[in-house]
Amino acid sequence: MKHQTTSPWKFIPTLYFTSGIPYIIINTVSVIFYKKLGIDNTQIALWTSFLYLPWVIKMFWAPIVDIYSTKRKWILYTQFAMFCCLGLIAISLQLPNFFFISLATLTIGAFISATYDIATDGFYLLALSPEQQAFFVGIRSLSYRLAVIFGSGILVVLAGQLELYFNNIPLSWTIAIGFSALILAILFIYHRLFLPLPQSDNKQLEATGYIPFWSIINSYFTQYKIISILAFILLYRLGEAMLVKIASLFLLDKAEVGGLGLSTSDVGLVYGTFGVISLICGGILGGLLISRYGLKQCLFPMALALNLPDVFYVYMAYMKPSLTLVYPLVSLEQFGYGFGFTAFSVYLMYICQGEYKTSHFAISTGIMALGMMLPGLVSGYLQKALGYPLFFVLVCLLTIPGMIALFFIPLKEKPKHQNN
Repeated sequence: MKHQTTSPWKFIPTLYFTSGIPYIIINTVSVIFYKKLGIDNTQIALWTSFLYLPWVIKMFWAPIVDIYSTKRKWILYTQFAMFCCLGLIAISLQLPNFFFISLATLTIGAFISATYDIATDGFYLLALSPEQQAFFVGIRSLSYRLAVIFGSGILVVLAGQLELYFNNIPLSWTIAIGFSALILAILFIYHRLFLPLPQSDNKQLEATGYIPFWSIINSYFTQYKIISILAFILLYRLGEAMLVKIASLFLLDKAEVGGLGLSTSDVGLVYGTFGVISLICGGILGGLLISRYGLKQCLFPMALALNLPDVFYVYMAYMKPSLTLVYPLVSLEQFGYGFGFTAFSVYLMYICQGEYKTSHFAISTGIMALGMMLPGLVSGYLQKALGYPLFFVLVCLLTIPGMIALFFIPLKEKPKHQNN
């Protein structure tokens, strides 16, 4: 077909940039705009944590994306649907019952975004040769992180500047979210025109439609040391899972309730821009070190790098440093997170063995999302009960189980036909 020779440079960066925008708005930016619109910390942490659920259970409808239609059509349909969702969220912020309407729309958007991710990952495997897949893995990761900078950095800074200009918080966020919807509309048009249709995507339609779903599940959950693997996936980021929902709330909250009292724009720069750039740098360095020294040698020091910087939030909660010091402290914490998360990501790929690697990776990432969702559900209650200083001390203590779990996971060649 005409577009089959399209260079991956023309669509891989835009596909994964498009993937990152709704995810970061649904799971991170929503926390910030709900805070600015006066929603209680407990309610924010509870309800926005439920928004992780579609990424937890996406494995259950991934076969539908495989069987029906082409990956290209799924990508286009979900992109357009996501544009509509963001537009509705923007409008809903002007309504008296905005919380219910926007939260319901964010929930629908989360399912759409998770479906887009399934289709995009499948398209990546179909449209690129194995050599191209290896080459573009860094490009797709970078493109996704740029979307994170756009969402949690540029978009939040834009909303903060509009707050100052209009002196109207709901209108400011309506414009900011509406702008992100416009970006998705432009990307939808671009992909409609230039996204190729690989021949292998057409061949998917010729299949019988049978997928050995339970065989796939069984082959995952009967692999060697599966209990240790599951514990590791769920616990490795336990401290970070508690921290991620509360960090931006802490930065925004007034000093009299224990926060740092930063403006919306400051949070966009501190956490969403410099923080994310540091996270990207940590991820790049982590990848280089693993490729040179191997995962087994790097895993423990990279886990330390992930967890130890959480103590910076304890320091900030007790000492209330100036904005000048907040920048490097948050950036160092995010750098450590990017550095340590790289080892985690590589391990998830390492355990995807055998015939069903793609499905196994979907299961692993679903369990990973569960490990982020469950702690987030209670983080708001714990923060309210303990206050920010003791809550961040608890975060540091909760990093210990994950550090212990990594000593029990298999890192050598797995013995065949051996279970836990």
